[in-house]
Parts: sequence; structure tokens; C-alpha cells
Amino acid sequence: MRLVLILAVFALIRPVEALAADCTQPAAPGVDWQRCYMDGRDFSRHDLSGARLRETSFQRARLDGTVLAKVDGYRVRFISAALVGARLDDGVFSEADFTKADLGGASLARADLRRARFYHASLRGADLTGARTLGAELLNADLSGARWTDGKTICAEGSLGQCN
Repeated sequence: MRLVLILAVFALIRPVEALAADCTQPAAPGVDWQRCYMDGRDFSRHDLSGARLRETSFQRARLDGTVLAKVDGYRVRFISAALVGARLDDGVFSEADFTKADLGGASLARADLRRARFYHASLRGADLTGARTLGAELLNADLSGARWTDGKTICAEGSLGQCN
């Protein structure tokens, strides 16, 4: 009986350890960095496709040209981060914070951006084709030259907070 109880407790504890994020893992496709602090680091031109980045902080990090396709980025924080030319296609970024982030020329095609914050962010020339933006906050976000969610409309120069 004791052996069964010990094995049951071990079976319950073991999966939790297997699900824990390893914030020391190198940048690579599919990496699990959930709830990690990557503030100020340089991940430019890395491939993080399919990564698990839920509630991770990339404040002031450099991610220029980084591939973030199909990422689970629920509530990820890219505050003041550089994401110029990054690919965020098909990623889940609901409730993410892109405040003051530079997403110039980035691709966010088919990304889930519901309830994401883009306060004072630069989305100049970004591609938002097929992105889900319900509830996204674009206060003073620069959308000049961005391709809007319909895939056809190009936002006019000076489009702040909405695509004109």
C-alpha cells in the first residue's frame, strides 16, 4: 500500500517538473521560455519559431529580423523592444504588450493580436494581413505604410492609432 502511495505521489510530481520552463536554454525553435526574463538581451536574427513565450519579458531586447512564427506569446512583454523586420506570422500574442516597440517592416500576418497593447509603437511598413485585432489598443501607434488586416489597404503616411 505504501509503495502504491509513493508511486502515485511521484507520478503527480514528475509531470510538473517536465512542464517547467528552462530559462537558460539557448535560443532555438520550440524553446520553452515561459515566464522568463529576457530583458535587454540580443536575439537578432534568431529562429524562435514555435517557442513557448507565455508571460515572458523582452523589455528593451533586440529581436530585429527574428523569426517568431507560430509562437505562443500570450501576455508576452515587448516593451521598448526592437523587432524591425521580425516575423510574427501565425503567432498567438493575445494580451501582449508592445508599448513603444519598433515593429517597422515586421510581418504579423494571421497573428492573434486580440487585446494586445501597441501604445506609441511603430508599425511603419508592417504587414497585418489576416491579423485578429479585436480589442487591440493602438493609442498613438504609427501605422504609416502598414498593410492592414484586409491584406489590401495600405495605411496612409501619418496614420496614428488607426489606419487611414
